Amino acid sequence: MTLEPERLALLLLFQSPKPPIIVKLIDPPKENELAHIVVGALGLTGALTLLAMLLGVLLAAVMFWVRSRSA
Repeated sequence: MTLEPERLALLLLFQSPKPPIIVKLIDPPKENELAHIVVGALGLTGALTLLAMLLGVLLAAVMFWVRSRSA
């Protein structure tokens, strides 16, 4: 089924135009320095390691104190 040029023009005339899609492009942040990468990688891992070390020192101090009180 082929449309005649007049019918095709009439069909295209009555179609509603679609609104344009607008995309806003932004530049990515320029934080590719080594310090930012190291801080990001060691953030949670460093905090958990520090917490484990502090709890270990606290437990050792408590054990040392209990041992010295019982002797």
